[in-house]
Amino acid sequence: MGMHITLVNFTDQGIRNVKESPDRFEAFKVLAEQMGLSVVGVYYTVGHYDMVVIIEGDDETATSALLKVGSLGNVRTETMRAYSVDNMRKLVGSL
Repeated sequence: MGMHITLVNFTDQGIRNVKESPDRFEAFKVLAEQMGLSVVGVYYTVGHYDMVVIIEGDDETATSALLKVGSLGNVRTETMRAYSVDNMRKLVGSL
């Protein structure tokens, strides 16, 4: 299972309907869990990004879920694959 850190920005549509954002997130969380993903954390942020979402699951399923939510038009996402210190030890162990 991989860890994915997703940086989220509201689109013009998403910010016009910002009051619905917490409900949209809950709907995303249900969808993600139905797909076999685990939403580890979510934070609304102030600055360059509007939200940070942390998801655990396989890369393909995470990508599919984020494409689905992006297609609804309320957010744009940028996702990074994250590795724990133990994972990184394994990755660099054979260097």
